[in-house]
Amino acid sequence: MPRTIHVLNGPNLNRLGKREPEIYGRTTLAEVEAMCRAAAGEDAIVFRQTNWEGQLVEWIHAATDEEAAGIVINPAGLTFGSIPVLDALKMFRGVIIELHISNIHRREPIYHRSLVSGVATAVIAGLGARGYPTAVRAMREMLEAG
Repeated sequence: MPRTIHVLNGPNLNRLGKREPEIYGRTTLAEVEAMCRAAAGEDAIVFRQTNWEGQLVEWIHAATDEEAAGIVINPAGLTFGSIPVLDALKMFRGVIIELHISNIHRREPIYHRSLVSGVATAVIAGLGARGYPTAVRAMREMLEAG
């Protein structure tokens, strides 16, 4: 039976391919979305990006209310300081995969402490844009395993 997986992206990820390509690569967010949809198989993907914390919280609430199977979330800069995003994720009962394009642990110390990691089922960091389809495939495997 097809499931719904939400792929939620935070601030500045709409600038992928242009913003600091030495860190984030040249793959655009549209290309990332296509990779996620290809990796999803028969599962549905809800793919969204926002630069607004409150909108990200609303989308987490929507995934919770519709009982989505899982959330792949790249909260971007909100990872390190958003209590509202953390609190919203605490309400979600499905699988949560926290995703970062860069390896946040190899970067400046401000990027080392994720608030989201404490509620995430798994964390993927440092695989570049290919981390997204990897996360979707891992999500599907985790859901299959129950």
